[in-house]
Amino acid sequence: MDITHYHKDFIDYLESKKWVFEPKNLYEPIEYIIKLGGKRIRPILTLIGADIFSNEYHKAMPAALAIEVFHNFTLIHDDIMDDAPLRRGKQTVHEKWDINTGILSGDAMLILAYQYFENYEPNVFQKLAKLFSKTALEVCDGQQLDVDFETRNDVTIDEYINMIRLKTSVLVGAALKMGAIVAETSDENANLIYDFGLNLGLAFQLQDDFLDTFGNPETFGKQVGGDIIENKKTFLYLKALEVANEDDRQKLRYYYNQKLEDNSVKIPEVTRILEQNDIPLLVKNKIQFYTEKAFDTLASMEISNKNKEGLKKFGLWLMNRSV
Repeated sequence: MDITHYHKDFIDYLESKKWVFEPKNLYEPIEYIIKLGGKRIRPILTLIGADIFSNEYHKAMPAALAIEVFHNFTLIHDDIMDDAPLRRGKQTVHEKWDINTGILSGDAMLILAYQYFENYEPNVFQKLAKLFSKTALEVCDGQQLDVDFETRNDVTIDEYINMIRLKTSVLVGAALKMGAIVAETSDENANLIYDFGLNLGLAFQLQDDFLDTFGNPETFGKQVGGDIIENKKTFLYLKALEVANEDDRQKLRYYYNQKLEDNSVKIPEVTRILEQNDIPLLVKNKIQFYTEKAFDTLASMEISNKNKEGLKKFGLWLMNRSV
């Protein structure tokens, strides 16, 4: 599936919008984060969802923009909560402006996202708004669990998978389902494409966790080792605790029980323990598991074999990014 035309058309649509109104201090940070770039994967998914069920993806543009604006709103607030200095290689909103601006501009983005649904007929509007509200709340649930896990020492792998399902995957599933809703396909098709996205989203987040530690800092766009600095109990950390010897487990717990000003020893030491215990291979196996699970839903979908193949290719492309 060639996604370049979706990407180009979405960027053109996004660029055609006016972002800055009065008061400028509220809207300029919104324009800044929206135009920072990124792969625009979620809005592209909405366009794909509409296209495979109706061959008319342009009518899904407002829904795609809603997803992109909402996603960027979560990034602004996540960055504040994580005290992150960089986003996509550039200053985060709260660093460039201040925390209060980041909070308020983020709030405005959430409201803006809802406004884009007003472009649709009442029946479609209602379905979109219902799915969006459910998803937005689940993302908040996931973010709270993520915060809770930082101070807990008994997080299980199942709990972690549930947290990333809520924090990341539900939005991937919702992005595809919104396209299906705009296309007015059957509920069964809409639910199947949601499940496809949900499992792909889990694989995507596990890939992100992997890249956070083992990615290339030149292309990753975020600080490599950020999860280690923040003591995030990711799949990598939890799997290492499960398979490592007592000595390595003690070292990991020691490093993850403190926040340091200088992480020049902590990051390479934790990375070394992960590599020594084959964690890169184990996480790649898990990514493969959820990717295959996503592909399994395609069989029941009422779409052409060409579109099924296209979705599969897209999933493989997503999982093979190396940045």
